[in-house]
Amino acid sequence: MRRYLKFAVLCLIAALALWWFGHNLPWAEVRREVGQADWRLIALATVVICTTYFIRALRWRMLLAPLAPARLIDLFAATTVGFGAIFSVGRAGEILRPAFLPLRDRRVRPTAAFVTIGVERICDTAAVVVIFALNLLWFRAPGGNPEAYTRVRWAGLLLLCGLVMGVGALLLLRRHAHAVIGWLDAKSAHTSRLLRRAIKLVTAVLAQLAQALGVLTDARELVIVTGWTTLLWAIITAGNFLVLRAFHLPFGLSETLFVLGWALVGSLVPTPGGAAGAFHLVTAAGLSFLGIAEAKAKSVSIVLHLVLFAPAFFFGLYYFLRSDVSLAALRGLAAMEAAEARKEALTETHAADEDSAPNAARSTRVELGT
Repeated sequence: MRRYLKFAVLCLIAALALWWFGHNLPWAEVRREVGQADWRLIALATVVICTTYFIRALRWRMLLAPLAPARLIDLFAATTVGFGAIFSVGRAGEILRPAFLPLRDRRVRPTAAFVTIGVERICDTAAVVVIFALNLLWFRAPGGNPEAYTRVRWAGLLLLCGLVMGVGALLLLRRHAHAVIGWLDAKSAHTSRLLRRAIKLVTAVLAQLAQALGVLTDARELVIVTGWTTLLWAIITAGNFLVLRAFHLPFGLSETLFVLGWALVGSLVPTPGGAAGAFHLVTAAGLSFLGIAEAKAKSVSIVLHLVLFAPAFFFGLYYFLRSDVSLAALRGLAAMEAAEARKEALTETHAADEDSAPNAARSTRVELGT
């Protein structure tokens, strides 16, 4: 019931944001702006954005390699299903991506898929923060408010500092993960069976996360993943640039990156429809900051939203229907993962009991001897 209530609240937020976005909008001007756009460039932008799903699949395979092998076609299918779910139900649908992959490839455990998606999110966040913050160092808003620009610039620099601290924390986690796991295992030996299972699940996730974070310490892997991430965001930037040029906006790379940063902030809001409403409001605000008229700014945000989010829906729907995946299968996968975790916990508990038995016997013999 709580999940349905949360979804209803998010739908209401999206509806309110869309209403706020369009209640005073001159729709006749919007139709004229969209009609005058170069749809050849918009179509090209759509094709360019579609290639990002393949790049994401290649990078995901690299991140999964230390944990499990995976076929590229399965990774591509899971990627499009996940991003298609984002367009349908919002950010909450992204959980379908790591859950879908183990159903297509049984060699990949759900925990491995979830952990590597987390590492992927770290890579993307780092790329976006670096691009946005560095761009602000030389970007100057034409005719913009200097005080407002200063605030935006400081926000970007603070994000960059936060990124550096976050990466440092992850490196510490990677370095001390085994010590933390050992400490948790030692503590769990004197707890109830239920709590011991929960701690075992946490330590299993920590172990796989530490292994996946090896990309931060292995020079070769770091270079490869950085290369895929750089290529990915270069393609996304190109798609945004083509849409802006389709509306005859005289923007270069710096302005495109500035608008991209605003759009990404809007896309983080977990409303259904791929951050519907929030994406439009924030992207239009970024364009207005650059002196673009309201009708054109909101027209661009509408088309840009469709170009960035809609293509994955059709790919994802195709693979979802062909894979014959059901909610029952997803529940069964979760149950199987829990059963495997319990089995591992019981195995380790039994091994610990066997190790402690000889020690107890030796202690008894010593006492008898004395």
